[in-house]
Amino acid sequence: MKILLAVFILLAAAGGAFAYIQSDPDWYVRLRYPLEYEHIVTGHAENYDLDPALLAAVIYRESKFDAQARSSSGAIGLMQLLPDTAKGIALHTGGTHFEVSDLLDPEINVRYGAFYLRRLLNKYGDIRLALAAYNAGQANVDEWRAENKGIAFPETRQYVDEVLAARDIYAKTYADELGLG
Repeated sequence: MKILLAVFILLAAAGGAFAYIQSDPDWYVRLRYPLEYEHIVTGHAENYDLDPALLAAVIYRESKFDAQARSSSGAIGLMQLLPDTAKGIALHTGGTHFEVSDLLDPEINVRYGAFYLRRLLNKYGDIRLALAAYNAGQANVDEWRAENKGIAFPETRQYVDEVLAARDIYAKTYADELGLG
Protein backbone atom coordinates (compact mmCIF):
# COMPACT_ATOMS: atom_id res chain seq x y z
CA MET A 1 0.00 0.00 0.00
CA LYS A 2 2.84 2.40 0.86
CA ILE A 3 4.51 1.61 -2.46
CA LEU A 4 1.29 2.33 -4.34
CA LEU A 5 0.91 5.64 -2.50
CA ALA A 6 4.52 6.56 -3.27
CA VAL A 7 4.02 5.77 -6.97
CA PHE A 8 0.84 7.85 -7.01
CA ILE A 9 2.61 10.81 -5.40
CA LEU A 10 5.50 10.51 -7.86
CA LEU A 11 3.14 10.40 -10.83
CA ALA A 12 1.17 13.38 -9.52
CA ALA A 13 4.37 15.37 -9.03
CA ALA A 14 5.60 14.46 -12.51
CA GLY A 15 2.25 15.44 -13.99
CA GLY A 16 2.35 18.78 -12.20
CA ALA A 17 5.88 19.43 -13.42
CA PHE A 18 4.87 18.51 -16.97
CA ALA A 19 1.88 20.86 -16.82
CA TYR A 20 4.15 23.67 -15.62
CA ILE A 21 6.62 23.02 -18.44
CA GLN A 22 3.80 22.97 -20.99
CA SER A 23 2.59 26.42 -19.95
CA ASP A 24 5.62 28.66 -20.16
CA PRO A 25 5.43 31.89 -18.18
CA ASP A 26 4.39 34.94 -20.18
CA TRP A 27 7.79 36.63 -19.82
CA TYR A 28 9.47 33.58 -21.36
CA VAL A 29 7.04 33.38 -24.28
CA ARG A 30 7.54 37.09 -24.97
CA LEU A 31 11.29 36.60 -24.87
CA ARG A 32 11.13 33.56 -27.17
CA TYR A 33 8.59 35.16 -29.55
CA PRO A 34 9.35 38.88 -29.68
CA LEU A 35 7.03 41.39 -31.30
CA GLU A 36 8.49 44.51 -32.83
CA TYR A 37 7.06 47.04 -35.27
CA GLU A 38 3.57 46.23 -33.98
CA HIS A 39 2.11 49.45 -35.42
CA ILE A 40 3.42 48.52 -38.85
CA VAL A 41 2.19 44.95 -38.47
CA THR A 42 -1.30 45.93 -37.32
CA GLY A 43 -1.60 48.72 -39.88
CA HIS A 44 -0.75 46.52 -42.85
CA ALA A 45 -2.74 43.59 -41.47
CA GLU A 46 -5.79 45.85 -41.38
CA ASN A 47 -5.05 47.35 -44.79
CA TYR A 48 -4.75 43.91 -46.44
CA ASP A 49 -7.42 42.17 -44.35
CA LEU A 50 -4.96 39.81 -42.67
CA ASP A 51 -4.86 38.32 -39.21
CA PRO A 52 -2.19 40.43 -37.48
CA ALA A 53 -1.06 37.37 -35.50
CA LEU A 54 -0.48 35.53 -38.79
CA LEU A 55 1.49 38.45 -40.20
CA ALA A 56 3.60 38.61 -37.03
CA ALA A 57 4.15 34.84 -37.20
CA VAL A 58 5.38 35.02 -40.80
CA ILE A 59 7.79 37.81 -39.84
CA TYR A 60 8.97 35.82 -36.83
CA ARG A 61 9.56 32.68 -38.91
CA GLU A 62 11.21 34.58 -41.75
CA SER A 63 13.52 36.95 -39.86
CA LYS A 64 12.88 36.83 -36.10
CA PHE A 65 12.01 40.55 -36.51
CA ASP A 66 15.50 41.42 -37.81
CA ALA A 67 14.92 44.21 -40.35
CA GLN A 68 18.45 43.73 -41.72
CA ALA A 69 18.07 39.97 -42.30
CA ARG A 70 19.39 38.57 -45.57
CA SER A 71 19.20 34.99 -46.76
CA SER A 72 21.59 33.01 -48.89
CA SER A 73 18.93 32.99 -51.62
CA GLY A 74 18.91 36.80 -51.70
CA ALA A 75 15.73 37.44 -49.69
CA ILE A 76 15.84 40.64 -47.66
CA GLY A 77 14.26 42.19 -44.59
CA LEU A 78 11.58 41.33 -42.09
CA MET A 79 9.45 39.26 -44.48
CA GLN A 80 12.41 37.97 -46.50
CA LEU A 81 11.26 39.19 -49.89
CA LEU A 82 13.22 38.51 -53.05
CA PRO A 83 14.06 41.74 -54.89
CA ASP A 84 12.31 40.61 -58.09
CA THR A 85 9.12 39.80 -56.17
CA ALA A 86 9.29 43.14 -54.37
CA LYS A 87 9.89 45.03 -57.62
CA GLY A 88 6.76 43.44 -59.09
CA ILE A 89 4.76 44.35 -56.00
CA ALA A 90 6.06 47.93 -56.13
CA LEU A 91 4.99 48.29 -59.75
CA HIS A 92 1.63 46.63 -59.13
CA THR A 93 0.84 48.88 -56.16
CA GLY A 94 1.66 52.13 -57.95
CA GLY A 95 5.32 52.48 -57.06
CA THR A 96 7.34 54.31 -59.67
CA HIS A 97 10.84 53.82 -58.31
CA PHE A 98 12.07 50.72 -56.50
CA GLU A 99 15.49 50.12 -55.03
CA VAL A 100 16.60 46.91 -53.35
CA SER A 101 17.64 48.91 -50.28
CA ASP A 102 13.92 49.76 -49.83
CA LEU A 103 13.48 46.23 -48.49
CA LEU A 104 15.53 47.13 -45.41
CA ASP A 105 12.84 49.66 -44.42
CA PRO A 106 10.43 47.79 -42.09
CA GLU A 107 7.41 49.76 -43.28
CA ILE A 108 8.01 49.02 -46.96
CA ASN A 109 9.02 45.41 -46.37
CA VAL A 110 5.94 44.59 -44.30
CA ARG A 111 3.67 46.47 -46.71
CA TYR A 112 4.98 44.45 -49.66
CA GLY A 113 4.98 41.20 -47.67
CA ALA A 114 1.41 41.76 -46.48
CA PHE A 115 0.30 42.54 -50.04
CA TYR A 116 1.96 39.35 -51.27
CA LEU A 117 0.52 37.20 -48.47
CA ARG A 118 -3.00 38.56 -49.15
CA ARG A 119 -2.56 37.83 -52.85
CA LEU A 120 -1.53 34.23 -52.06
CA LEU A 121 -4.48 33.77 -49.70
CA ASN A 122 -6.82 35.06 -52.41
CA LYS A 123 -5.28 32.82 -55.05
CA TYR A 124 -5.26 29.59 -53.05
CA GLY A 125 -8.17 30.17 -50.66
CA ASP A 126 -6.32 28.07 -48.11
CA ILE A 127 -3.93 29.31 -45.45
CA ARG A 128 -1.68 26.24 -45.61
CA LEU A 129 -1.27 26.49 -49.39
CA ALA A 130 -0.73 30.25 -49.22
CA LEU A 131 2.02 29.79 -46.64
CA ALA A 132 3.52 26.96 -48.69
CA ALA A 133 3.62 29.29 -51.72
CA TYR A 134 5.19 32.03 -49.62
CA ASN A 135 7.94 29.57 -48.66
CA ALA A 136 8.40 27.34 -51.71
CA GLY A 137 7.01 29.48 -54.51
CA GLN A 138 3.76 29.53 -56.41
CA ALA A 139 5.08 27.33 -59.22
CA ASN A 140 5.71 24.48 -56.78
CA VAL A 141 2.30 24.80 -55.14
CA ASP A 142 0.60 24.98 -58.52
CA GLU A 143 2.41 21.80 -59.59
CA TRP A 144 1.44 19.99 -56.37
CA ARG A 145 -2.19 21.00 -56.85
CA ALA A 146 -2.20 19.90 -60.49
CA GLU A 147 -0.90 16.50 -59.39
CA ASN A 148 -3.37 16.30 -56.48
CA LYS A 149 -0.51 16.17 -53.98
CA GLY A 150 -0.21 17.79 -50.64
CA ILE A 151 2.77 19.96 -49.77
CA ALA A 152 5.57 17.85 -51.24
CA PHE A 153 8.61 19.41 -49.56
CA PRO A 154 9.11 18.31 -45.93
CA GLU A 155 10.83 21.60 -45.10
CA THR A 156 7.82 23.51 -46.47
CA ARG A 157 5.39 21.40 -44.42
CA GLN A 158 7.52 22.19 -41.38
CA TYR A 159 7.55 25.89 -42.28
CA VAL A 160 3.74 25.96 -42.55
CA ASP A 161 3.34 24.13 -39.22
CA GLU A 162 5.79 26.49 -37.51
CA VAL A 163 4.07 29.61 -38.83
CA LEU A 164 0.64 28.37 -37.74
CA ALA A 165 1.94 27.43 -34.29
CA ALA A 166 3.59 30.85 -33.96
CA ARG A 167 0.34 32.51 -35.09
CA ASP A 168 -1.48 30.90 -32.17
CA ILE A 169 1.26 32.00 -29.77
CA TYR A 170 1.19 35.59 -31.07
CA ALA A 171 -2.62 35.70 -30.89
CA LYS A 172 -2.59 34.55 -27.26
CA THR A 173 0.49 36.40 -26.03
CA TYR A 174 0.07 39.70 -27.86
CA ALA A 175 -3.70 39.99 -28.16
CA ASP A 176 -3.71 43.57 -26.85
CA GLU A 177 -0.75 44.77 -28.92
CA LEU A 178 -2.19 43.23 -32.09
CA GLY A 179 -5.68 44.59 -31.49
CA LEU A 180 -7.20 41.15 -30.95
CA GLY A 181 -8.32 41.57 -27.35
